[in-house]
Amino acid sequence: MSGAIGENLAIDVRGLRKSFDGVPAVRGVSLKVERGEIFGFLGPNGSGKTTTIRMICGLLTPDDGNGTCLGYDLIGEAQLIKEEIGYMTQRFTLYEDLSVRENLDFIAHMYGVPRRREVVDAGLEELGLTHRQGQLAGTLSGGWKQRLALAACLIHSPRLLLLDEPTAGVDPKARREFWDQIHELASKGVTVLVSTHYMDEAEHCGKLAYIVAGELLAEGPPQEIVRKSGLITWLVTGPGIWELSKTLAKLPGVANVAAFGASLHVSGYDEDALNESLKPYMGEQYNFQFTQPGLEDVFISLIKRSEPKGEA
Repeated sequence: MSGAIGENLAIDVRGLRKSFDGVPAVRGVSLKVERGEIFGFLGPNGSGKTTTIRMICGLLTPDDGNGTCLGYDLIGEAQLIKEEIGYMTQRFTLYEDLSVRENLDFIAHMYGVPRRREVVDAGLEELGLTHRQGQLAGTLSGGWKQRLALAACLIHSPRLLLLDEPTAGVDPKARREFWDQIHELASKGVTVLVSTHYMDEAEHCGKLAYIVAGELLAEGPPQEIVRKSGLITWLVTGPGIWELSKTLAKLPGVANVAAFGASLHVSGYDEDALNESLKPYMGEQYNFQFTQPGLEDVFISLIKRSEPKGEA
């Protein structure tokens, strides 16, 4: 039944495909997102994250594939989906020559929100914007613009938030405060699908999906993705570590070398081949010890494995 609660899924899409001018942007992506979940959608720039999100929320029609969002059919009931989601783009799209309050009042009017003044007052209070309600939106800093954009997304009480690179260009404190707000919303039953390329933000998500060149390469809880990756990682410290990284990256069995401060993470999938290649460098000059691979190790390795041979 359209709009029915059904199973406990906010998003259930299968085989989504989209091409532009004959160039594939999304290649058969399938996603299941539970209601009230914070689901991270990760991948490098240009990987197809935004295109997938726009198909899910009814702004783009898939070339192929099907599914539901909030119980509504992705293609036949796209307008109903739009009415129950909040979509926050990575670019600030509100009116810069209107005040904070005027922007929220306009958005509430567009959605036909009843008791508009009360709802706007509550939105200003919830996002800490009350003392800035008279300030022109164009004069806000990046962090305050982010808060205003989130308040605008929430003004009609959506059941699903789609956040596309929401913390791009804001300082670490604003990012932390933003994620606190997202966790608060999720605790109240709002489902959140957030796209990002910041690995540290992935830790805030209950589940992740990683997309590269339009293809879904991994999905699941962060710890499960790391465990299932099969990646073996050494932590290496010592002098001249950067020069060493260039040498190690060329060795057989080495899938990825990444610098972390004054140390290296050297990873591979074949433990015997990796250890054999690294053995000549294990001595007094460098310290090698096994470590748990991080999400960044896993995702960089996934990208490299998905690249055509010979591609940098």
